[in-house]
Amino acid sequence: METVVESSIEEQLISGDLQQGKNDDRHLDVSNVPVSASQDILLTEDKAEDLCPESYRVNSADEIRLLSIADNFQRQYSQLYPDRKPLLLCPVNEYGVKKFVSTTLRPTATTYPELFTWEGCACFVANFLSLDSLEPPVNLPRYLFSSTAVLRRQRATCFEYATLLCSLLLGAQYDAYCVSGYAVKELCLLDQSMQDCPLLDTEAKSVSSEPEQQQNKYTVKPLKELRSRFLMQQEKKKQDAEATLLQKQKLQEESKQPCDDPLRGLRVHCWVLVLSGSRNIQENFFIDPLTGNSYSTTHNNFLGIESVWNNLNYYVNMQDCSNGCADMVYDLEDVKTWEPILYGAVSKKQLILDVFKKKELKMMRKISNDDEDDDEEPQVFEMPRSWVSYISISKKDLETRWPGGHKLSYYRKAMLEQCAPYLRPDGLVICLTVYKDLDCTEVDRVKEWYKHRNDYLEEKEVNKVDNFTTERFTHGQHFHLLFHRFSSQTSDAVHEMEFSSSHVDGLVRRVLSPSEMTELFEGRDDFLYYRHVVFSQHVQFSDMATAADCTQFQKVVERFHRNSSKPANEDVAERVFLLTRRQIEVTYHLEDHRFIPSKRVFFKPQESTEQEKAEDFTADMVSSFQVDPFEKPLSTLTLYHMLLALMKDEEKVVLQIKKSKKEVRNILDYREQEEKAIQLHFSPWTTAGAAQAHQQRQEMERVAMEEQRWLQEKEKDTLAPFLIRLDDGETLSTEDAKQLHQDCLAEFKQRLVEHANLIQERLEKETQELQKKQQWYQMNQLHLTEKEENEYQIHCSKKTLEIHVAMKRLSMYLLTHTHTLTSSAFSNPHHKTRLLHPEISNRS
Repeated sequence: METVVESSIEEQLISGDLQQGKNDDRHLDVSNVPVSASQDILLTEDKAEDLCPESYRVNSADEIRLLSIADNFQRQYSQLYPDRKPLLLCPVNEYGVKKFVSTTLRPTATTYPELFTWEGCACFVANFLSLDSLEPPVNLPRYLFSSTAVLRRQRATCFEYATLLCSLLLGAQYDAYCVSGYAVKELCLLDQSMQDCPLLDTEAKSVSSEPEQQQNKYTVKPLKELRSRFLMQQEKKKQDAEATLLQKQKLQEESKQPCDDPLRGLRVHCWVLVLSGSRNIQENFFIDPLTGNSYSTTHNNFLGIESVWNNLNYYVNMQDCSNGCADMVYDLEDVKTWEPILYGAVSKKQLILDVFKKKELKMMRKISNDDEDDDEEPQVFEMPRSWVSYISISKKDLETRWPGGHKLSYYRKAMLEQCAPYLRPDGLVICLTVYKDLDCTEVDRVKEWYKHRNDYLEEKEVNKVDNFTTERFTHGQHFHLLFHRFSSQTSDAVHEMEFSSSHVDGLVRRVLSPSEMTELFEGRDDFLYYRHVVFSQHVQFSDMATAADCTQFQKVVERFHRNSSKPANEDVAERVFLLTRRQIEVTYHLEDHRFIPSKRVFFKPQESTEQEKAEDFTADMVSSFQVDPFEKPLSTLTLYHMLLALMKDEEKVVLQIKKSKKEVRNILDYREQEEKAIQLHFSPWTTAGAAQAHQQRQEMERVAMEEQRWLQEKEKDTLAPFLIRLDDGETLSTEDAKQLHQDCLAEFKQRLVEHANLIQERLEKETQELQKKQQWYQMNQLHLTEKEENEYQIHCSKKTLEIHVAMKRLSMYLLTHTHTLTSSAFSNPHHKTRLLHPEISNRS
């Protein structure tokens, strides 16, 4: 099929009437464009003048010419292939202007590492937008909004989904194309109700990916396992019955599935095709922009392709799609299988080849010193540049992800709720609810993921069937807790805990139930790695219990690793404290070339009572088994000292067990307090954290300003220093008022005394200076000149006057405050004041 490039619009361009063409294009008739639904969602022209660039409202000369080429192509295509649906070539944008679909693509490179790969781009587009289904589903859409408008609205059709995703992939240097075709109903309507949840698939893969031990044919074959054939047959029957039940359940679920879609093969859908050759892509594949999942090009969800396009050209599929997309070839350079709209236009592969060709020619010219230019090739019409502005994705968009920061998805027997960080006050980001039935009425388990919590909780799973709750923490928890599984928050329930290596005693695992407790250790100096306790009865441990009260324990088993610094027959491998039987069993490590370890059993002598004295230790209280018969047996004294050491260790073990039980209670109490006061750690590198830090800074500045204003006001208040000492300075009780009166009076008296002492100090200073001057005169009066005598007389007169004035001020001050000073200096011993001059005391 040949492309016709003449039209009335192009002739109008050639004749020079370009401006008239622009004005006519702003009101192009869109009645010939395939209509999906009569929806009046386009913006008015007056409002558009202020909200968008001119390229959104007006077509350039190249765009007008491209519209004419597309119009002719559409007309010829309809005539040659009347049985095929019209192509999506020139839909209307958000301002009512026809735009060619290839110019709607805007290759955009982002600076965020999350969008450097196709997985990140597909995940962002699928999460950030919500779907507007095509109505009717068998027709192409009438409108195709720009990616900038789609990001603002966060609502899009599948074509707008694919346009945004393809723009991001082209900016990331992928060879990506938008595909217009047909797909199954579930893909078109984003119906995932019959698909397994991806999180469940991830859990199944993690369980199945455990490394299997490779069998070595040279190893010794294990002994034949002696098992009952009858039991094996019964077990096989049970497994067959379970498999049959599962098969029946699958058949019932399949019978509940909806019947065949009457519109199968007619539902219009748009997705993205990524060709191999760029970014180390080895094989072609599809990307569904609604879910972000990748599919093979032969997947049966895709039923046919009408056309594909990128920012350089538009290609119409000329291959048979009766078998879906399984037999299709994606060699877009082959005009027999793909009909381009712009013949001779450059493609992605041609651009790459041209770059290598220019580099090769440049090298050849340097070698041959040939400066002659190549013959110019005839120019062809190239695809105009995109009319869409730069696609801007903010950091807040990446953090928010979903419309409103929240998304709810339904899968087969599962419901997935996703939230943006910091959206929920408890830090919830993912909540997966698994059901037992397809109708999602009976809950099987609920699994939640958290982030940025102050209690470092990362995962929480509630099993409704077994009535168990599992919590997982990151490093940094108060008790170094990493894992906690329990049936209830009381200490009487079963608690399974795992700790990090930072635990003070090397504890890594603890399982506590009302009847027993098991603890595992790592990296201890005493080589202890296992402890198992059996309780004789269900007893609550109290803090007032003594170490000697061992009746609540029935048995304690401890196991130790090998200590190479000791001989094997002296290195304890296991010791068992049978507290109710007053017996201690010690088993040692195996010696080299031995098959049986040495063992000793100690029987503790009876303690003294009011009627009987303590039983003496004898050699009969120890039962020993030594592997080496030639080894000299231990003396009775040595065995007695060993028993004493074991009894002390028994007391320490009892205390440690009680400490472990108390630690469990403390963990439960602390977790209960943490759940009541959940706070989130805001990172300053996120938009929410930056906003929180800005609010905190504003609050601190406000508090500082209020405090400064309060201090300025209180500087004028003489009672402020005394009110600060009170708990509540706003409301005073009778006792507080009396105390305030006494404090003020005492402070006033103290100030009077300090003032009187200051005057006294100045008087004494002047008197001492005058006395020193008089002594100097008496020693040197025979040798003084007349000038020096005059200076002496003047100095004495000045000092005498100053002393007289100081005495006068002091006498007047004392006469005024005589009663206050005497009561302060002598009646109030709590105030430390210096004694006044004797003359002052006499005057007072």
